[in-house]
Amino acid sequence: MHAKTLLTVAASLIALNLPLSHAHAHADHGQPQYGGVVAEAGEVEFELVAKAGKITVYVSEHGKPVTTAGASGKLNILAGGEKSDSELKPAGDNRLEGQGAYVAGAKLLLQVQLPGRKPLQARTVAK
Repeated sequence: MHAKTLLTVAASLIALNLPLSHAHAHADHGQPQYGGVVAEAGEVEFELVAKAGKITVYVSEHGKPVTTAGASGKLNILAGGEKSDSELKPAGDNRLEGQGAYVAGAKLLLQVQLPGRKPLQARTVAK
């Protein structure tokens, strides 16, 4: 084969694989990784997990963990006409934690301030 033909074939194969790699990179997008519920604010994804009186919020962007050092947050929980709030503080790596609990069907309003970014707000319903 001629060099020009080989180059054309190679470029075509690479171009055909680009959409597949992009789809694979986002295969987990919107899917809970820790057994919680997912909420999004722009490019940032939050997963909220409530266990044993503690609420943990995992923060990621494009599937990669986002550090929560210096971050703060608040979770408003609306369930059956009752409202409660949980202050969220950094808990290492890409986690924020606070005290509280919610039941299936509760409306969750998450407000997070990451250092150097505009405030983020996300909503979801507990399952």
